[in-house]
Amino acid sequence: MGKAIDSNLEARAQEYRLLVRAFFFRALRVFRGSAFCLILLLSLGVSAQTQDLDRLSLALQKGNTEQKREALFQLRNLRSEIASRAALSALRDSDPIVRATAAASVVFLPKQEAVAALVPLLNDRDAFVRKEAAYTLGRVESPDAAAPLVGLLQREKDLEVLAAAAIGLGPTGNPAGVEPLLAILKRRPSEETEFLRRSAARSVGRIAQVINTGSGYTVTPQNFLPDKYKKTNGEALTADQQVFEAAVPVLSAVLQNRRESDDTRREAAYALGEMRSPVSIGVLRSNQNSPDPYLAEISREALLKIEAAKK
Repeated sequence: MGKAIDSNLEARAQEYRLLVRAFFFRALRVFRGSAFCLILLLSLGVSAQTQDLDRLSLALQKGNTEQKREALFQLRNLRSEIASRAALSALRDSDPIVRATAAASVVFLPKQEAVAALVPLLNDRDAFVRKEAAYTLGRVESPDAAAPLVGLLQREKDLEVLAAAAIGLGPTGNPAGVEPLLAILKRRPSEETEFLRRSAARSVGRIAQVINTGSGYTVTPQNFLPDKYKKTNGEALTADQQVFEAAVPVLSAVLQNRRESDDTRREAAYALGEMRSPVSIGVLRSNQNSPDPYLAEISREALLKIEAAKK
């Protein structure tokens, strides 16, 4: 029954889209260059989107698991608030794979609403749902997401969920997330916790980056080009904050520890650079000529950021 409904709706929607497209081209020929044409086309576009939303909402109500997931993917790809609102009901679906898929489809709500919608999933009985919710909370990029993610870090046992919570804390830009991330890095490294430690180090850096530059986007290293092609903008707003002062020796120890994975050491160097503390200069200089070319370049970029913040 669900498949028949979905097939009929898809056929009708496809027929409607073809008619709209044909009308677009005819209107362009008749009313080319006129304001009327533009207004008409915009109104028809809105109508077509409404038809799509109705179809996708019905699939979420009546479809099977795969139909619901496909509808959620399409809603996410619309990248709009109204599409995210249509996906909200799926956060309470009985199927955990649908709930997990729905998490990424609600991120285009206003930030406060998106956080409120996702936080209950951090207590979901299914670990995969908790992981997707934690990671998606980071994508919302709201400081309000830090407290629930910290709570998850403190009670969670599943390593994949813990890593997702650590990753999610970075884009929040909330210094309240630094101390629990440092607690992870103070523990003895092991192969089992390698990805968790790498994620924790990177997120300390991303929190500092958001505070100092207003942006959480980063690529490490930026490139292997001369200094003039490096972005070093940003203030040293974190340099005198107590929580970041406490982070410097922890990250320095991680950077110097040969038992850490290469990736974790690279992320520690990146984080030291984003905090822009002159105390880090010595340890970063000692890694400028590392046999690991990525660590050497990241350390060099970190030093450039610290020097730029002094000016």
